[in-house]
Amino acid sequence: MYFCSLKKKVYLMKIVHIAYISLFCILFSFFTIPLLHAEDWRDKTKLLIYSPRYFGPNAFPLPEMRNGDVSKRIEAEVRGEYHYYKGDKTKDLYARVLVPFVKGRAGVEVSLVVLEKYKMTPETRDERFAVATESPIRCTGDVIFTSFFQVLRSEKWADIVLSGTIRTASGGRLCDARYTDAAAYWFDLNIARNLWKSTDGKASLRMQVLGGFYCWMTNDLVHRQNDAMAYGGGLTGTYKGFTLSSDISGIRGYKNNGDRPIHWRNKLSYELKKNILSFRYTHGMKDRLYESYSLGYTRCF
Repeated sequence: MYFCSLKKKVYLMKIVHIAYISLFCILFSFFTIPLLHAEDWRDKTKLLIYSPRYFGPNAFPLPEMRNGDVSKRIEAEVRGEYHYYKGDKTKDLYARVLVPFVKGRAGVEVSLVVLEKYKMTPETRDERFAVATESPIRCTGDVIFTSFFQVLRSEKWADIVLSGTIRTASGGRLCDARYTDAAAYWFDLNIARNLWKSTDGKASLRMQVLGGFYCWMTNDLVHRQNDAMAYGGGLTGTYKGFTLSSDISGIRGYKNNGDRPIHWRNKLSYELKKNILSFRYTHGMKDRLYESYSLGYTRCF
């Protein structure tokens, strides 16, 4: 009897011992495997190429053509966007608020991509040195602050707006080459002038040009930033509540590593009682790979 009891105790001790070893292995795997994955992910980010060609469609926003005018009204806009090319399909929700002051002589604008969802092909993922091909449950973009100053407003000469923009490093998914997790800034001068205007003021044709400087931080330990020239030119036509604008704009970085995107941007909008509906189409050229479509609503106050 004593021998049988002792045998049972030894058997139970072996079971407890095996259970402790199993629990230790589970806990060790739980805590160490994510760390190994994190280390692998951080090692891979060293290979990322910090240029528009190798990042998502919202990582390097180009300066907007402002038609030479700072809005005299508060504007709140929300926009649904779709960006497409054969290696990447991206959908996002964009929001923007503009607040003018000093009687419309200056203003401040805050904008960001509130939510972004994407799906890349394995080939695009590998080309960009990304980790995953699809977005997680939530991915947000960089918060962007822009300030404007109306340098000149003249029917005889031209309307000139000077603006400065800071792009914060708040965007997510650096591991998927969606946002750079690094700051950027740019300055631009927007000059516009009427080519023709009807006597009743309900129709007009306007020309505008843009020039400036664009700079962003990179992961290059030798050249910590990339400097680029910003440029653009276009036309804007208005008839009653309708506005149609088209411009070609881009930036030209000095590294020539996919940092010279060109956009052909088109926008059709209609305003009714301080409510504006707009449709945008952007054709990407050179280092800008995407065809972009958007539908937006703006409320003016």
